[in-house]
Amino acid sequence: MGMSVTISVATEQDSEQIFRLQYLCFQSEAALYGNYRIDPLVQSLDSVRDEVGSDCVFVARLGEEVVGSVRGTVTEDGAAAIGKLCVHPRLQGHGIGARLLRAAESALAGERGAKKFRLHTGHRSEGNLRLYRRVGYETVGTSQGDDGVPMIVLEKPVEAYVATA
Repeated sequence: MGMSVTISVATEQDSEQIFRLQYLCFQSEAALYGNYRIDPLVQSLDSVRDEVGSDCVFVARLGEEVVGSVRGTVTEDGAAAIGKLCVHPRLQGHGIGARLLRAAESALAGERGAKKFRLHTGHRSEGNLRLYRRVGYETVGTSQGDDGVPMIVLEKPVEAYVATA
């Protein structure tokens, strides 16, 4: 690929790049559903800053440019809720999304004590579903997003992360 993408914990200074990147990346998701009011597209910059300050947030960098990000937090039931995984369209298909997921899983299972990992993706998001299944997630149910999009809920036990890390 001729480049070195690094994965690191996001800082407050990354918030604006994460905000812009997620807006770019989730356009294709919005088009799949004909719904441009999905959460990543309507989230405010201040809200992204808050998440960077409180949640487990990782970024992928190519030089100084943020080209990917993922967020996670441990919920009351001990599950690590992972979300808003995005990779710049020009860099998709090179394993960056899987690397971001592994970084989030490691931090959420280690420092934050998650018992399992959980994520949601739109039911038509075949590329996302392929990635999640390839790294060990299994469908456990369905839900509906606040924006009305039908979602597939996937989970993976922490032990599966430890076994594949």
